[in-house]
Amino acid sequence: MVNGYVARQTVTAALTANAIRPLPGFRVGVPAFFAGWLTGELAPHVLALTAADTASHLARGRRDPLGLALAGASAAGLGYLIGQSRRAIEVVEDALTEALGVDYVEQLDQAPSPADLAVPWRRVANPFMFGRERRRAGVEVHRNVPFAPYGKRGMLDIYTSTNTPKSGAPVLLQVHGGAWMISKKEEQGLALMEHLAAKGWVCVAVNYRLAPRDPWPAQIVDVKQAIAWIKEHIADYGGDPDYIAITGGSAGGHLTALAALTPNDPDFQPGFEDADTTVQVAVPHYGVYDFAGVSGLRQVELMRDMFLAKRVVQQPYAAVPEVYEAASPLLRVTPEAPDFFVLHGRNDTLVGVAQARQLVARLRETSKQSVVYAELPHAQHAFDVFPSIRSQHVVRAIDRYLHWHWNGWRRERAAHQPS
Repeated sequence: MVNGYVARQTVTAALTANAIRPLPGFRVGVPAFFAGWLTGELAPHVLALTAADTASHLARGRRDPLGLALAGASAAGLGYLIGQSRRAIEVVEDALTEALGVDYVEQLDQAPSPADLAVPWRRVANPFMFGRERRRAGVEVHRNVPFAPYGKRGMLDIYTSTNTPKSGAPVLLQVHGGAWMISKKEEQGLALMEHLAAKGWVCVAVNYRLAPRDPWPAQIVDVKQAIAWIKEHIADYGGDPDYIAITGGSAGGHLTALAALTPNDPDFQPGFEDADTTVQVAVPHYGVYDFAGVSGLRQVELMRDMFLAKRVVQQPYAAVPEVYEAASPLLRVTPEAPDFFVLHGRNDTLVGVAQARQLVARLRETSKQSVVYAELPHAQHAFDVFPSIRSQHVVRAIDRYLHWHWNGWRRERAAHQPS
């Protein structure tokens, strides 16, 4: 009979192996994601638990060779994952300098300090203490502000702080993910919003109607309506209605990219066709960029036919190919696309990294604006949901990128204003 220590170490070793090399295949993508995501982003915590479990085992005078061997293998694998997480600082900084130039930091308010580039171990040690960190940073949340007549799904939250100016602050719109079917505004993008709000940004987290109750395109319509609402009302909270950055992950990454690439599209703005829904910059994370299957990727075709057609669009691709094509950011890229900072994990089993690579290639071929791409080694889907070594480096890289963009946008606006 396998003892408890061996059983625990067997599970830990299997989870660690899957985080390093996820199980392949569309049908195992979801379990491979959950196992690899938590193990990879919480690798320091899993390593500490493994060490504590082994120390307790040895303290009781036991020396189970199999359990100790598994614990040693897990420790080595977890140490490797921690090292890969720490590499994120190099990956994102290389991406920024490649796309923007090595002198981009000179256009920031101040160059990043060693503390900005170091691992914030105190924050990583307690990754779920959002409320405490928010209060410490002086960030206030204005909850459940209605922007559309859909009850809770038509509400948004606004993050400001003691550093928010009375007017003219840059605005970030956060769009949650959840397969267009689940989740809500309070659950994602918190680390980024709290970080930027503490620096004076006005951050907005939006709900939207969910499938299957409300099929596509209700989701993008609601995001567009939130943008229109921001342009009309955000000045009341100190925000600049002329400058909106948009971000989100997974389904939120899809909606982020699609909203950025389809400004003022009347098909996505029923009843508010004349409203301005342009954004200045987009930062999608691990998004779905191909609804229609035009990329030729088998995983995309399976998602289209086995999931999107049944639960989100609720019509087969063959019946309404134009709906799927209109919903594909990959097919909506034009020379007028705004600036993009695309992020994706190389180990993503829910949305393969090839979709991000194809979107970035299309943007770089067509767009007149900057395109930054960071492909994070050994990162799974949803790597930024809570503070981890990797996600904290990503948050601060997005901070640098958005401040670079905001400062450049302000200079250009000032240059075109009358003296």
